[in-house]
Amino acid sequence: MARFKIVTTGPGKTDHSLEMETLGPIGAEIVEVSGDEAELIKAVADADAIYGKGRPRITAKVIEAGKKLKVVSLGSVGVDSVDVDTATQLGIPVTNVPDTFIEEVADHAMTLILASWRRLVVQDQMVRKGEWAKGRPHLYQFPRLMGMTLGFISFGHVARAVAKRAAPFGFQMLAYDPYIEELVMSDYGVQPVGYDELLQRSDIVSMHAPGTKDAHHLMKEQHFRQMKKTALFVNTGRGSTVDEPAMIKALQEGWIAGAGLDVLETEPVGHNNPLLAMDNVILTAHVASASSRFDPARKRRVGAELALVLGGRWPRACVNPMVLEKSKLQRWQPFSMERGPGN
Repeated sequence: MARFKIVTTGPGKTDHSLEMETLGPIGAEIVEVSGDEAELIKAVADADAIYGKGRPRITAKVIEAGKKLKVVSLGSVGVDSVDVDTATQLGIPVTNVPDTFIEEVADHAMTLILASWRRLVVQDQMVRKGEWAKGRPHLYQFPRLMGMTLGFISFGHVARAVAKRAAPFGFQMLAYDPYIEELVMSDYGVQPVGYDELLQRSDIVSMHAPGTKDAHHLMKEQHFRQMKKTALFVNTGRGSTVDEPAMIKALQEGWIAGAGLDVLETEPVGHNNPLLAMDNVILTAHVASASSRFDPARKRRVGAELALVLGGRWPRACVNPMVLEKSKLQRWQPFSMERGPGN
């Protein structure tokens, strides 16, 4: 009989060999449950841990049903699929993988910035339609990238990695993040500013805020109205940070010039979404973190986090670290967990 029971969702045939590299030695087993919330609630009654995979959501009812529950772990950066407040009230740590896909997401954000600024998709379409002669005149109306202002909303790990990539292009860089020390921004050649000032000064606004309650609809109609009419909006963070109808209105009415979006408020995108018909918008399917190392890296990390907590130690990344000091878990190394998701 296994020493620890970890409940997750799936068809019952998922290969968890990578997670078991660290979970096997401590006598843990992963039990898959297929079905709705009711089945998940039933399965977690005697579980030591939950391995969340996005769907179904790990609700308050699910967490409260786990009388032996010691940890909820996710193989993602975002934690909006878990009721973190309930877990915190019950003293249960919630772990994520905030630092596993930083480079991939930063690459994707930089790609959207460059492709949007140089109108790459439209240029490609012109060539394919036999409109070769229109390409150069089309770009005559836009300034060169050097000297433009790039503004970061939230300045966690991804935004910092983007700042490193953007610096050689000659950007002036701004950032708004009330949770980060100004000296951190200064080290990256980024000027700390207020939210309104960032929107008003930036030629490109890059959204990196996490999908938290505080950041929900951080970009509303009044915020898009503050941006330059020539400005671009790029989002590789979370779709919930943006009031999507307001963004669509901003694009349709010319309050902003265009957008590069990897995330949307409703995913997958509906076939009738107006964004699909806009040639000033570049869309990708929430793929910024994807690479050949995606699954192996996150699965091993989830296994390691589960093994740490089940073995009586602090996890490496905890989105509600306030529960750790009050727990019986041992702090095994000094490290900064900063603020959890979105970094």
